[in-house]
Amino acid sequence: MKKFALAAVVAATISALLPAAATAQNVATVNGKPVPKARVETLIQQVTKSGQQQRSPELEAQVKDEVVRREIFMQAAEQRGVPQTADFKAQMELARQMLLIRGLMEDFRAKNPVSDADAQAEYDKFKASNPTNEYRARHILVEKEEDAKALIAQIKGGASFEELAKKNSKDTGSAANGGDLDFANPNNFVPEFSKAMTALQKGEMTQEPVKSQFGYHIIKLEDIRAATFPAFDDVKAQIKQRIEQQKMAEFQEGLIKKAKTDYTFAK
Repeated sequence: MKKFALAAVVAATISALLPAAATAQNVATVNGKPVPKARVETLIQQVTKSGQQQRSPELEAQVKDEVVRREIFMQAAEQRGVPQTADFKAQMELARQMLLIRGLMEDFRAKNPVSDADAQAEYDKFKASNPTNEYRARHILVEKEEDAKALIAQIKGGASFEELAKKNSKDTGSAANGGDLDFANPNNFVPEFSKAMTALQKGEMTQEPVKSQFGYHIIKLEDIRAATFPAFDDVKAQIKQRIEQQKMAEFQEGLIKKAKTDYTFAK
């Protein structure tokens, strides 16, 4: 008799707790339909994923409000037959496609992480491929070779390079500063210009006009200094991002090439 009584008490206790436990899993009920807390957690994760917002009591309260509002609006939409409309179904298909593709890319990214060693190797490669010096030069750019030769003669005769640049150079960006191009990596210039500039000694000027696609240059080398590179740790994040983008582009291109299709992509 005692065992039966104890079992009845236990059963009654469990029965009383079940509604409370079920309620604990929900943030609210709307028109008798429970709104699960899992929706709140999912939305909070989406909001905080970008790092622009941190989890806080205020954010949790805002998200709970939003989740309950959404349930109210969703129920109203269902009552009006929105899910059965052609437009809704088309939009759902587009959303499905987007989520599938995003999931594919996130899966690839997670399985192909860019290591610090990868970034260091890319940094070293970039540094090795760049000149060790930066050059500060002035130039005068004119249309005709004879005009350039005439200006060289004037400079040799004592005329100011800076003043002639201001009056004659068609490179208006540097002309206002007497042809000054400031310190720059020689790779920033067209090959003909770079070759002539780096062959000069500090203070020297080209004795013949230098032809390029822009016209004829007279170049004067003002100064040379050792090239400076940002520290690896300062650019590591950007390098990793670029490598990740390259890997992703190669992955996507590989999928496209392997696919059997009669479609020709526009270039």
